[in-house]
Amino acid sequence: MFTEGANGMGYREVAVEEIREVLRLWLGLAVGLPAPGLRTIAARAGIDRKTVRRYIAAAQAAGLTREAGAAALTDELLGAVVAGVRPARPNGHGQAWEALVPFTEQITQWVKGGAPENPEPLTVTKIHILLARQGCVVPYRTLVRFATECCGYRRTTTTVRVADGDPGVECQIDFGYLGLLDDASTGKRRKVFALVFTAVYSRHTFVWLTHTQTLSAILEGCSAAWEFFGGVFAVIIPDNMKPIVTQADILNPRLSRGWLDYGQHAGFVTDTARVATPTDKPRVERTIHYVQNNFWAGERFSSLPDAQAAAVAWCQSTAGLRIHGTTAAAPAVLFDTDERTHLLPIPADYDVPIFKQVKVHRDFHASVGKALYSLPETWIGSTLDVRLDSEAVKFYHRGELVKQHPRQPAGGQSTDPHDYPADKAAYALRNISKLQSTCEHHGPHIGLYAARIVDDPRPWSRVRAVYTLLGLVRTYGPGPVDAACATALEFDVIAVPKIASMLEQATENTTPDMPVAAGSESSRFARDPSEYATNRTQLTLVPNPDNTIQE
Repeated sequence: MFTEGANGMGYREVAVEEIREVLRLWLGLAVGLPAPGLRTIAARAGIDRKTVRRYIAAAQAAGLTREAGAAALTDELLGAVVAGVRPARPNGHGQAWEALVPFTEQITQWVKGGAPENPEPLTVTKIHILLARQGCVVPYRTLVRFATECCGYRRTTTTVRVADGDPGVECQIDFGYLGLLDDASTGKRRKVFALVFTAVYSRHTFVWLTHTQTLSAILEGCSAAWEFFGGVFAVIIPDNMKPIVTQADILNPRLSRGWLDYGQHAGFVTDTARVATPTDKPRVERTIHYVQNNFWAGERFSSLPDAQAAAVAWCQSTAGLRIHGTTAAAPAVLFDTDERTHLLPIPADYDVPIFKQVKVHRDFHASVGKALYSLPETWIGSTLDVRLDSEAVKFYHRGELVKQHPRQPAGGQSTDPHDYPADKAAYALRNISKLQSTCEHHGPHIGLYAARIVDDPRPWSRVRAVYTLLGLVRTYGPGPVDAACATALEFDVIAVPKIASMLEQATENTTPDMPVAAGSESSRFARDPSEYATNRTQLTLVPNPDNTIQE
């Protein structure tokens, strides 16, 4: 290919085959046609008549005559024609390019900016205007090529095509936004995202539709993908999505605990792409646009399940059976032939866990999933890592399992009595029998006295009295308390304050005086009844004619 035109001013690229066609027509080698003139040759070849004249003149200068046959149109002859017509370019560039060379430093400064007179970079359009003011008038496209190659304008790095690797090894995944869809559960239109899985070797694709981009949605999509592919790929290459990558890094990215746990369950390893580097996962990047334009665009779905069913059918037929531009094969056919047998087996159903951190409160419990779980006194005030699934709740401290409980529903409680101190477990758990056995351990009469205390339709309401009795044991010892309880039981006195009074006065071993009935002894203020008798004069009423009373 070379440029048609003169003085370095290009108009279009002329192929060697076009030069050969011009000379073939000039030699009269076209079947059934006489040797035409220059105007006819230019019309049939689609080239300017002046350019045709230069080609023919150059060929004649190289020794071509009209009597020669087709064998004369050799590559050497065509090379001589091209060399004769091509403009003189000592450095491989035309005159316009050479005119820009003296302005290289100035154009570089305009492109980069930072100078006092132009702190901001200038556009090539503005540079083209400024150069024209200085008398350097060149084509705009030449200026763009010059600024790009010599002045650092829009300089891009080269790239290489990475090999696809072995069959069944790598699978790239990424999210792509599709549009809005009615949600039957809420009655509102919600965003729909496509989690796209693309096999690197075969380009076979699976699409999982979801309203959210949570870890649960990703794991649900992975399970559906393994069923679709018939196995698990050894290496998963995801984007830096937050549910998978908590801290991005080129060499040592930090993966989320949930994704790591699932990777261990399924048996794959994760090789995350670099941040803002779509070239690390080009297979799925290209597929996302294909899903958006070929599957979703122009379609109407009644619900997410309806759209998901259509997506699976589309992956199997349309996307799977098309002839891929790079592999020149149908992805589904290539996958079934070369890749399926190399996949890892499908893992068992995965119980999606919840990972979080909780603090152990001073009541010996931590709240997880709106339920309470007990831990030993050692961990009060500590923050522990928790793994919660449908069956169990596990507490970890720096990777070490410190406690495990069966999963409880919201509002439930799982308490291990051994997590409480020995003197508080029975009270906390309202264990009446445990309290009685503790009292019996200190003495038979103490145990019997405690049994009499809790002999009540609501024994829990009497537990405080038992704890007070145990407090007396700690204060005075089991011997005196047992003796006091024996004495109190002998007289059927069930009152812990009475036991405390006996221990304070050290009368637990003294037989108390029996109560005396009222009036059995003379009292301090007792008097003989005669002492209170008085002589009173009897009054006699005598009738009086004067209606007066006389004594």
